[in-house]
Order: sequence, then C-alpha cells, then structure tokens
Amino acid sequence: MLKNIGFIGTGVMGRSMVQNLLKAGYNVSVYTRTKSKAKELLHQGAVWKDSVSDLASTADVVITIVGYPQDVEEVYFGENGIIEHAKEGSYIIDMTTSKPSLAIEIYQKAVEKGIFALDAPVSGGDIGAKSGKLAIMVGGDPEAFDAVLPVFEVMGENIILQGQAGAGQHTKLSNQIAIATNMIGVCEAIVYAKKAGLEPSRVLDSITTGAAGSFSLSKLAPRMIEGDFAPGFYVKHFIKDMTIAIESAEELGLSTPGLALSLELYKELAEKGDADSGTQALVKLFDPSF
Repeated sequence: MLKNIGFIGTGVMGRSMVQNLLKAGYNVSVYTRTKSKAKELLHQGAVWKDSVSDLASTADVVITIVGYPQDVEEVYFGENGIIEHAKEGSYIIDMTTSKPSLAIEIYQKAVEKGIFALDAPVSGGDIGAKSGKLAIMVGGDPEAFDAVLPVFEVMGENIILQGQAGAGQHTKLSNQIAIATNMIGVCEAIVYAKKAGLEPSRVLDSITTGAAGSFSLSKLAPRMIEGDFAPGFYVKHFIKDMTIAIESAEELGLSTPGLALSLELYKELAEKGDADSGTQALVKLFDPSF
C-alpha cells in the first residue's frame, strides 16, 4: 500500500486536500515556498521537508498543486527537482491546471527514470477540496491510475481516467471553457434580478434547480449576493487557465469567442485590484454596488 505521500503546494486547495489525506491515515510530508503557510498542517500531523528533493526522495507518491506552468517546471525539472530525486517505482501526480504539452514532457522524463507520472487537475474549488468531493481528471497509464486510485478517492469522488498523458489537462481546459461563459451569464442574471426589483436569493431558489442550474449558479451566486469575494479559486489563476485554454484551442485550430470575452473581462477585473479575489468577484464589473 502506498502510505507515504509528499505534497507540494498548500494553498486554498492543497491545504484541504492534505487535511483529508491525514484524516485517512496517510503519512504526509509537505513542502511549500513559505513554511508559515503549512503551519496549520504541521500541527495536524504533516511533516515538513526543507526542499523539493528531500520530499521527493522519501515519498511513495508525490503530489503537486502549484500556481502556474513555470512553477510546475521549477518543481519537476532541474537537479533539485522531483524527476531527479523521486524514487524509482514511485508515482508523481501533478494536480495543477497546466499545459497538456508540459504534462506529456513530465511523463516522458519520468518514464526514463522508471517513475510513474499522471496529470490529474481538479475541479470543485475550496468547497470540493474541503469535502473530499473534487472532480479529478486524469491522464496517464491505466496501471498507474489503478495504483493511486485509493489516494484519489480520499480527495475526490468523480475520478475518471481520460486517456494518456496530457488528457487530464485537456479535460480540465474543457471544464474551464465551460465555466468561462457560464460565469458571465450568472453575473448578468443576478444583476438583472436585482435591477428588476426582485430578491436575488429568492430568484436563485427558483432557477438553480432548472435548466440554468450549474455549480457557479448554486455555489458562487450566493457569494456574489452576500458580497463574499474570498477566493475559493483566485481570479489570477482563472486568467492563467483561460490563457492556456485559448493557446491550446488555437493549436487545435478552434475559435473560442466566449472564452475570449470572459478572459478579457477577468483581466479588466484583475486590473481593478481583484486578482486575488474569488472568481465570483466578476459581478462587480456588472454592478459595482455588490
């Protein structure tokens, strides 16, 4: 049984994922750039490692969920990176939303070292991370997927192997494309209800269970109404995801006008000072009184 988990990245999502692994009885070691961010987890039983190489060399499974593709490259490649120091026969899982091409590169370099690699980005935000009900979209070999499935099942409940290396990232980009224009619609619906003299929360009671239903409408619209813009998922990270999605779509010869509009609006929101807010803060562009 794979009991020793190394976890890199303890932000909004990673922190709750580590907590669930600890509760399930796994031995979890952690590393993050700022040790103070892991303080709560260390009190709960996680073990601190001073470097990526130290963590990778002692774990059966290394999980990463960091910010940007360049952060993924930093922790995986180089003489102090995961690829160089992970044990032969161990499993490395990048759960960051990143570039499909980078997932394939990690997989190929891992194979050369006798390491099993999976790309497994997630969806569900802070709510899904806390409850252990994330959607986990996986790319890689079936044998590796089967071996780490018990670990995935601690963190999520909708766990699907989508194909070979990079397939998890392509699936997550499809997810982000669907969310992008949906968020615009949710904001417009809430503002419309308010301008029409309705009680927005009461309107939600009617429309969340019908054809308009979505995670954004059920989970994020109430936060908009309450003026709660704390990040379940950062605006800056959504901008990163949409940028990668547009680049990937262009490589496939696809036009994504809805995605392009959403990216434009979120960039405007970030420029107004909301880069570190939750994605529900988009409503401020439509009605500054929120």
